Amino acid sequence: MRTPLALVLVALLGSSAVAQTTVTGKPAAPDAKTSQQSGGQESVTRPNTDKMTPDGTGAGMGGAVRLEKGANSFTEGEARSRLAKAGFMDARDLKKDSDGIWRGTATHGGQTVQVGLDFKGNVSAQ
Repeated sequence: MRTPLALVLVALLGSSAVAQTTVTGKPAAPDAKTSQQSGGQESVTRPNTDKMTPDGTGAGMGGAVRLEKGANSFTEGEARSRLAKAGFMDARDLKKDSDGIWRGTATHGGQTVQVGLDFKGNVSAQ
């Protein structure tokens, strides 16, 4: 009995499948890192507050950060912790608004300011 050539080819090709990797190019930003260098997905979802300086200047301060609407899964305690990490202490009256942004007041540099925290962890103050 003869085996059709097509079946033999399918059997041979099917058993020798090889994983392929596609390289899409270099990151567009001049200071960007590849996934292997930056830790993968975490680098994409990291908040802007990671560049805050102790004196409150830097990314994430004031009107420089636009808070984004979205389903916010941070608890009130997590929101307080994120605000404190960004230098905003004694957060009060925190409430999640209809856009999913935690809003309230906090102390920064001895002054009381209005603060907000979006679903990505971005902090803004006025």
